Formats: sequence, C-alpha cells, structure tokens
Amino acid sequence: MQISMFGQINALGGSPIDSTIAYLAELRDEGFARVWMSQLPYEPDLLTVLAVALREVDTIEVASAVVPIQNQHPMQMAQRALTVSLASGGRFILGLGMTHAAVTEGMWGIPWDKPVRRLNEFLDGLLPLLAGEPADASGETVTTRGALMIQGAPRPDVYIAALGPQMLRLAGRRTSGTCTWMTGPTTLHDHVGPTLRQAAADAGRPEDAVRVVASLPVAVTDDVDAARRQAAEQFAMYGTLPSYRAMLDREGYAGPEDAAIIGDEATVRDRLAELRAAGVDEFVGAAFDTSAEGRARTRALLRASES
Repeated sequence: MQISMFGQINALGGSPIDSTIAYLAELRDEGFARVWMSQLPYEPDLLTVLAVALREVDTIEVASAVVPIQNQHPMQMAQRALTVSLASGGRFILGLGMTHAAVTEGMWGIPWDKPVRRLNEFLDGLLPLLAGEPADASGETVTTRGALMIQGAPRPDVYIAALGPQMLRLAGRRTSGTCTWMTGPTTLHDHVGPTLRQAAADAGRPEDAVRVVASLPVAVTDDVDAARRQAAEQFAMYGTLPSYRAMLDREGYAGPEDAAIIGDEATVRDRLAELRAAGVDEFVGAAFDTSAEGRARTRALLRASES
C-alpha cells in the first residue's frame, strides 16, 4: 500500500504559494512521493498555486483532493490541468468532485441536481481534451466542443471523489479510481473496492486500471483522549454533510473521531494493516496533531509503513 500525505495550501502559514512550496519540499525531503492537496471554496486557487510550486519543487507528485466541477467548464478544467501538468513535467494528478449542495447552491447559485449525469457529461468533454483529442459532447447539463493546443503536456490521471454506488461505478468505468474521505475499512472492503473494480471489469478494463485511495485523519500519540477530542472538534462538519455522514453510518461510527486513526505506533500500524487488507491501494494521512513534534512522529510512522 502506497503511503502519501494530505496537505492544504496554508499548511505552514504565511503566503499560500510560499507555504505550499515549503511544505512540498519538506515532504519530498522526508521521502514522501505524493501529496494530495485540498481545494476549499474560500482558499486561493489550488491549480494556480501548484503551477508555481511544482516548478520550484522537483520529483514529488501532487494530486488535487478535490477540485469541484460545477463552477467550471470541462474545457477550462482541461486547460488548467494540462498547464499544471506541463509546468510540473507530468507530476500532477487531477482529483475531481461534486462538492456539496450547501456550496453549489448556497454559494454559487448552481443546481446540485442530476450529479451522476452532470459528472458523466463533464467527463465526456474533459477526458478527450486531456488526451490531446478534440471534444464533441452535447449534454443536458454541459456541452463541450473544440480542441486545445497545449503541446507537450503529459495527460494527468483523473480520480473521482466517489462514495455512492452510482458514482463509484462511473469512476470504475471511466477514471483511474476513487479518493475517499472519512470512510472506514469495512466500507472500503465491502462497498467501495468491489463496486469500483466490478464496474471496471464490466467495462472491459484491466484489473489494475483503477485504484482505491483512502484518506483519513491520523495522529500517532500517547494522549488518545486529547487527540479524539481534537478530531471531534476539527472535523465536526464531516459528521453533518450527507455524503460523509452516510459513510460514517455505514461503518457504525458516531462521528469523525471514530474514523480518525489515533494511537501509539503499534495501534496506528494495526489500523493501517486493516486498510491494506481492505484493498486500499494508497493511504493518504491527514496528520492533525497541533504540535510540530506530534506531526513529525506521525509522518515518521507513515514513512516506515509503506509496502
């Protein structure tokens, strides 16, 4: 199981661009090969930041986790993704998602209805463009016609933040896989992996065409109670958003603090082994300890756990 880190634009504070450069360089120097970075609706534009940061920091790969599709056209998304891929020499992975109704309708005034159709039609336009081919896709929610001229940009892999069965089947048929959040080992083993991989097989794709990427909060600590209280407070909103609440309920978790991986080195290694046995191909650790020493302890354990 590959081990990667989760990051945010302002991970180290200060200028978002300088912070991202410093954070990526730090993780690269510690030996991590990949970082998955979030895009929140009130933050600087992640892809713009990465176009700069990945020119400054070599070797490490970065995936977006995730860029919402509702407020962008497929051609614009392809332009931005290919530009980052060009700037990074092919070290960018495009993670896409549907965000939430509270953001889509409440902030942007864009309907959240027909999410599966919307994503499918978005991919109809996006995927040919990423492959250097023209798009000619007429849809009910989005239409994409035309071609791009971005020479030398490697095609980025595309992942979907898919949790429900229809989204997972779409990801299995058409993308490199799914990236999950707040989803535990039982759900990953019984629901996410089988649904994704069966859809890929039904589409005639090879067995290794899709991957399950699972991200969870993690803290290597001796003060478990304090870390659980912090996780409950810091990640409280994920216990209320419908898509994540459904995953917590599937697992029998009362809240995000139950999904978080918390404990000493032996405990965290055992929890990672559960994920590996559940068919997870890549674990993305969101180290949330408030102290630099605690985060360093967590990263050290994660680096030693890759297999």
